[in-house]
Amino acid sequence: MGKQKTHSASKKRFRFTATGKIKRNKQGKSHILTKKTTKRKRNLRQGTYVHESQEKTIANMIYSQK
Repeated sequence: MGKQKTHSASKKRFRFTATGKIKRNKQGKSHILTKKTTKRKRNLRQGTYVHESQEKTIANMIYSQK
């Protein structure tokens, strides 16, 4: 049986912190920005953490050995 491959899209979208949390960027910042307020676009710039209920799933996609 072959090795399980890392999920390439997840590898590009998520990063691990030193404490083991998973960082992500907020969605909705790529296009159709004219109708969004400046405050809303400014708040979308800041990253956030993945919810703890999804951490195991995303970690398995990035580290396929687990």
